[in-house]
Amino acid sequence: MPSLRDTIAADLRTQITAGHLQAGARLPSEPRLAAQYKVSTPTLRNALALLQAEGLIDKIHGKGNYVRHPLRRLTYAEGHLTPDVDLHITIRTTNLRAHGDLIPLLKVPSRTPLTEFLCLTHQGERPHSMARIYVPRLEPAELPWPRAGQAETREVVAARLPTPEEASTLRLSTTLAVLAITRVSADITGRVIEVARLTLPGDRTEALFTTHHTIEERKTEG
Repeated sequence: MPSLRDTIAADLRTQITAGHLQAGARLPSEPRLAAQYKVSTPTLRNALALLQAEGLIDKIHGKGNYVRHPLRRLTYAEGHLTPDVDLHITIRTTNLRAHGDLIPLLKVPSRTPLTEFLCLTHQGERPHSMARIYVPRLEPAELPWPRAGQAETREVVAARLPTPEEASTLRLSTTLAVLAITRVSADITGRVIEVARLTLPGDRTEALFTTHHTIEERKTEG
């Protein structure tokens, strides 16, 4: 037998998918919905959390719950993010010093000068994904840089809950999982030339991995 939470979520989901509650519409207040369904406020919020996790509604602090506009899907494949439509990107640069786990990732001493590129992808006015890219900021005597082109890329992919900063920047529920990708690129000498950290909302992202197999033909002796 479905729980009260699931029953409420199913009813609201049907109203949204049938168009009775249209994209951008504000849902009735939580106390009003709780009274309508004759449940406690915590039970009602649990039902709304299900719809948030499915990407059907947004909860905006201080304003209420809104039916979400359809989201564009993102595909992450072979080190690149490929949206199914044109999205626009804003880039902000910051100079900082190597600290924390950036030190072993970039293989540089503590407080090495770095440049951070914060890349935010938007669909209209809505944030869609974010990436932080770190590169060493070298002294003139160390140039040209890099001395060799990118030769190897290593990626670590993890699913986790967003940090408070990520949830705020991407306007996500703190209960919605994100796909966190750490990408480390090195040149042919093994020197790390770039570290990228991508945060992709789990409700609109798929990761595509392709494995290329090499088949060697064995020669038979005559």
